Amino acid sequence: MAQHPDPQLAIGDLKGTTRTLAEWTTIFQLCLVILPDRPEGSRWIPVARRIFATFGEANCHTAYVVPSTASVARRILGDAVDEAMVFLDPDRALVASLGLERLPAFVHLRQDTSLGAAAEGWDPREWQRTAREIARSMSWIAPDLADLHDPPPTQGWALHVNTG
Repeated sequence: MAQHPDPQLAIGDLKGTTRTLAEWTTIFQLCLVILPDRPEGSRWIPVARRIFATFGEANCHTAYVVPSTASVARRILGDAVDEAMVFLDPDRALVASLGLERLPAFVHLRQDTSLGAAAEGWDPREWQRTAREIARSMSWIAPDLADLHDPPPTQGWALHVNTG
């Protein structure tokens, strides 16, 4: 079950910049689409693009998170790699700190790094609910996440996180 992450957790982006979550959220909230680190992860890029197109102008940073290396992230994201910020989580410390159990996931972190909303697996209704909660918290509009070309609902992939 999703939970507030450790604000002092260091996370790096694809460009090589590493900061704590507290530092990444100093000015903006984070709106994260966390993809599974497998080829099927690319199936949720169109969904993320709709989310990012709407929330990209709001008071937040939109970003992909791939719980793997830069080379895996580039393979999954393809040309989307240059469209939004990309965080890498090769040791899965972020997904563990968030308490996530399944990917893909849609996560909102407030400016104080507390968890605003989250949806795990791919249930379009839950992702839409999360989008509405984010929009409400930022006094923004919510993207419409319903699209006939989206993947069918799925529990997604279970995360296996090393705990020590």
